[in-house]
Amino acid sequence: MPSMNMRQLRDTRRLKAWLQAGKTVELRERDRVIGHIVPEQPAEQPKQWPDFVARAKEIFGDRVFPNAVIEERKRARY
Repeated sequence: MPSMNMRQLRDTRRLKAWLQAGKTVELRERDRVIGHIVPEQPAEQPKQWPDFVARAKEIFGDRVFPNAVIEERKRARY
């Protein structure tokens, strides 16, 4: 585990590189550990949406519905 003392903490490039690599850094003062700097966990990737166009094409094929038919079907549901 990499470590830095209080004076070396000014070197933010090295600290940033360690944190981006996912390493936890020990913070020391006079050879005594006073804390740990822990990198942020990566955000969870958003889930992928299904391909609605491909699903519609699979269900309806190449048929084209006029807007009036679609609106009529929507009203019939309620």
